[in-house]
Amino acid sequence: TSSRNSEVIHAGIYYPVGSLRAKLCLPGKHQLYRFCAENGIAHERIGKLIVASDETQLPELERLHRQAIDTGLTDLVFLDRQRLQEIEPALVACGALWSPSTGIIDSHGFMLALQGGLEDRGGQVVLNSRVRRIDPCEGGFRLEVDTGGEDTYSLTCRDLVVSAGHGAPGLMETVSGAHPPRGYLAKGNYFKLQGKAPFSRLVYPLPEPGGSGVHITLDLQHQARFGPDVEWVEDLDYEVDPGRGERFYEAIRRNWPGLPDNSLVPDYSGIRPKISAPGAPAADFRIDGPQAHGIQGLVALYGIESPGLTSALAIGDFVTAVL
Repeated sequence: TSSRNSEVIHAGIYYPVGSLRAKLCLPGKHQLYRFCAENGIAHERIGKLIVASDETQLPELERLHRQAIDTGLTDLVFLDRQRLQEIEPALVACGALWSPSTGIIDSHGFMLALQGGLEDRGGQVVLNSRVRRIDPCEGGFRLEVDTGGEDTYSLTCRDLVVSAGHGAPGLMETVSGAHPPRGYLAKGNYFKLQGKAPFSRLVYPLPEPGGSGVHITLDLQHQARFGPDVEWVEDLDYEVDPGRGERFYEAIRRNWPGLPDNSLVPDYSGIRPKISAPGAPAADFRIDGPQAHGIQGLVALYGIESPGLTSALAIGDFVTAVL
């Protein structure tokens, strides 16, 4: 999941006051910037514009601004049409929120740094090994692990953190009394722009059900890509249907009418590990410790979608405190 996202360091704008998303994104953002600087991970505090395409969207933009302030984010600035034309001449919008603390990151470099830190402390990353079952046992837990074919083994541990992304709800169903939520899969497809990026900042529309809308992101080489959309799926299929690109043109041209025909090509996709059904309000992060399920030494994480990457280090602190 972390290797197939937008690689955006989120500021903490969209999340309801008091939610885990809000509580963990804001400190997580500061921790992540510091971690990147200390570990030489490529990143850039590039900033983001959340735009109102027409006058009818301005009240929602104002509501977002107030909500962000209530959660502790105080650096947002409202820009009118004239100011937007000055800083992004290709952008067509009647107003925007400017977020200077939004950034971009090399997510793969971040994960490699975490792996290096784990191994430096005697930990180990074991690939191609699927945990099939978890059984509480004397002194902790027994895990049944499948390495493919007929090879299986078990291991025991005192404390267990189940941070299994899409697989967490199904895996936790093997634990008596855990009561995991149902999982859903919301695919997000990205398309890449052939040619020079029209903007020097990230550009987002107002959020839509299931995601943050088709937005314009830049990678660390300032190559532009557009996405993600929201496609509810049943299986982990990461193929990008080129036909979905037609909908992207209409969405993008609301704010960039100059998008040339035939300039978008399929790039990649990611799948959000959701715990809210299609059409339902977005669920908060869910982190179940002993208070939730009554099993000492066990913490299970569900629905860690956006802003999960931004919040990662703060989530780690939170889980440590629960343990």
